[in-house]
Amino acid sequence: METQPLIVERTLNATASKVWEALTDNEKMKQWYFKLESFEPRVGFEFSFAGQGSTGEKYIHLCRVTAVEPEKKLSYTWRYEGFPGDSEVSFELFPEDDKTLVRITHTGLETMPQNGPDFALSSFSKGWNYILGESLKKFVEEQ
Repeated sequence: METQPLIVERTLNATASKVWEALTDNEKMKQWYFKLESFEPRVGFEFSFAGQGSTGEKYIHLCRVTAVEPEKKLSYTWRYEGFPGDSEVSFELFPEDDKTLVRITHTGLETMPQNGPDFALSSFSKGWNYILGESLKKFVEEQ
């Protein structure tokens, strides 16, 4: 079974502080990410949100913050209510003058169900590429 992490990177035309704020301020997150009831960039903080599958299924995401290094790294667990599998998502920021290289690393995907398109590596890849390369990019570069 493949155990390589999924890694997606983009250089965004925004400072690390602006990207960090987008990743950790719930009101800003609601504009480009998921609609979380609440969020705190604090280790141990738990949050959940609903997401939609490829044919309209509703998935409840259950997450717990595992690492916080302001303007450098934010990590949290990522699992689905009612399904096996435990994974972790990390956002790492690497300042490059007035730009920021953002790296998303999603580990543990091999623990997810292997019998449907919504849990396929290609689905996660498509989702993270959209989130980083379009949604977050547009938010931080046009604000």
